[in-house]
Amino acid sequence: MEHSEQNKDQSNFWQGNPKTMFAMGLISGVAVMATLALILVLNFLFSGKSVGALGLGNQVAQQPTAQPSQPAAQDPTALPSQPPREVDETRDHIYGNKNAKVTLIEYSDFECPFCSRHFDTMQQIKKDFPNDVRVVFRHFPLSFHAEAQKAGEASECAAAQGKFWEMYEKIFAANKAGSMNVAAWKQAAKDLGLDTAKFDKCLDSGEMASRVTEDLNEGSQAGVGGTPATFVNGELLEGALPYETFKQAIQAAGAQG
Repeated sequence: MEHSEQNKDQSNFWQGNPKTMFAMGLISGVAVMATLALILVLNFLFSGKSVGALGLGNQVAQQPTAQPSQPAAQDPTALPSQPPREVDETRDHIYGNKNAKVTLIEYSDFECPFCSRHFDTMQQIKKDFPNDVRVVFRHFPLSFHAEAQKAGEASECAAAQGKFWEMYEKIFAANKAGSMNVAAWKQAAKDLGLDTAKFDKCLDSGEMASRVTEDLNEGSQAGVGGTPATFVNGELLEGALPYETFKQAIQAAGAQG
């Protein structure tokens, strides 16, 4: 009888003690959150792309105000998902045959390590499909890459003098070398024979910040949540995927290798 009462007391302790119930709930909650965090980190490490805040939501930018070189965050759920903007030959940076059968629209972050890897893939694509593929570069600087926004602006300042793709290559070379900074872009402008006074003024003033921000916003509306993100004739391929994956998608879209 005494043993039965002891078991009953223990049962009541676990079932009715508020402190015990709270502690058990807290332990369970922590365990679940730790498991989800581990899954998220593993997914990030093996996805081949950089994602805004490790996939906690797309980053969308407003037009810059007080700090022209840094986009401000906005709620992405307010923007409906839609196809990427049509290519505008007067505005977009286009490499290759403008009448090509296949269009690759690449949203990229100049500081992203996965984008650096993807750069090599894109260079191979340009080499192997000189007639049937055109590549369009658009900006998607992530907020946790401190140099990405200014790097994008530097490419646009160079584009104003007809040297976008040359600066593009200089910036990704700096990414690989781990030497990304404003001083490097100014030296690159000098090396490319640009009017350095105009370039420096453009870069220092944040003149091209809104141009970079527009690409970012358009990418977010098209469903881009991380970099690199490449649309192959409108079909999204996410991450720094192997060259063969892109080759198959390009050939399936009608290009001849």
